[in-house]
Amino acid sequence: MSRHQADLVLCLKQPGTTVGSLCEKCDGRCPVCDSYVRPTEQVRICDECAFGQDKHRCVICGGKGVSPAYYCFECVRTEKNRDGCPRITTLGSTRMDHYYEKRK
Repeated sequence: MSRHQADLVLCLKQPGTTVGSLCEKCDGRCPVCDSYVRPTEQVRICDECAFGQDKHRCVICGGKGVSPAYYCFECVRTEKNRDGCPRITTLGSTRMDHYYEKRK
């Protein structure tokens, strides 16, 4: 997701033990490269991102999380899963779109 939109910023802190989750819209997507192919390793988020109600939020878009997030095989092979917490901290225009969708 962060590769395609320049205004998004990843957390990239040391991951903790909490497993990240994805919403129904983002289900099956790799949080680093947006691939739907061969999910391999579970996504771990940092303790700061897992505090309070945020641990049940989607790692990519910030919606309500329903399923665990996984890195794809290519991201695990190229060790992009070791960069840090993949949660997007500033949602930018995505958050605004979600706000207006929710108002409808």
